[in-house]
Amino acid sequence: MLNLHEVYVFLIAAETENFSETGRRLNISQPAVSMQIRSLEETLGMDLFYRSGRHISLTEAGRTLVPMARDLVSRAIRIEEEMACLRGKIVGVLRLAYSMASGKYIIPRLVAGLRSQHPDVQIVCSVAPRDQSLQMLLNGEVHIAITNLREPSKDIEYRPFATDRIILIAPPGHPWAQRRVIEPADLTECDLILQDEGSGTREALKDKLAWHNLSLDSLRTVMVLSNTEAIRIAVEEGIGAAFVSAVVAAEGIRAGRLVPVTVNGLELAQTLYLARHTGRPATGAQAAFWDYAFAPENASLRALTNRPVIASNEDGYDTPDVIIARDTH
Repeated sequence: MLNLHEVYVFLIAAETENFSETGRRLNISQPAVSMQIRSLEETLGMDLFYRSGRHISLTEAGRTLVPMARDLVSRAIRIEEEMACLRGKIVGVLRLAYSMASGKYIIPRLVAGLRSQHPDVQIVCSVAPRDQSLQMLLNGEVHIAITNLREPSKDIEYRPFATDRIILIAPPGHPWAQRRVIEPADLTECDLILQDEGSGTREALKDKLAWHNLSLDSLRTVMVLSNTEAIRIAVEEGIGAAFVSAVVAAEGIRAGRLVPVTVNGLELAQTLYLARHTGRPATGAQAAFWDYAFAPENASLRALTNRPVIASNEDGYDTPDVIIARDTH
């Protein structure tokens, strides 16, 4: 009879095509992975992988087994979860991916609220670029992604969750910090730090600049970074000004390390979506998280929605915050 754990190890190995990486994901040694794959092959009476040094690839038998193994593991998980539900409990692992800095602020609040209701749910979070988050969703590596990228797909359901404001920040003493309000053309006069190619913030800025006959090439870009937290630190160090998510800048503004600058006619925002795969049955944990995220009453969202969008700090600066979308679905 098939060993379900061996089948699960096989699925991870089929995905990674690397026994060492499989072991890392499962927190077991590479020899243990090899031993379980070999045991499964002996049970089935055929090789599932071609082996060439450290490289492995699926045999025809292995490729045939993948969808059946995926279905078997999925059904086994569903059995465990359904039995738990009959006992009045929601259990299982919920895998989330988020691609934006704001996700790091929203996800913990949602997780805390969900865990208070369903303490037996284990939640695994992955930080990845927005396109990779969606690919992970399509591949079945995660159950839900929070992203500002909405790629058309018949297999993904997107639901608007929040509107994340993008603001211009500068260090105290910067010419723009003294003026507090500038014109779009002024953006060409001082050093700027930009996010890397493909980021939602960069794309939003690019689109808005075009409305004012400006382009990213017309800006005085002194640094390009992929991490918004790193950008915030670079601004605090006086390297230049930058456009970042409002929630990323909020703490620095409250502490007086950053100053928000208004650019007339250049209002930037990006919609955050919760996304899930429609072609796979939702687990109990996944459904509970989705319902909780959009529930009209829950502590995690109230912590954001009940606070004003603009709140003054002790220094008189305005502290922007994230705006939670009131979805009526």
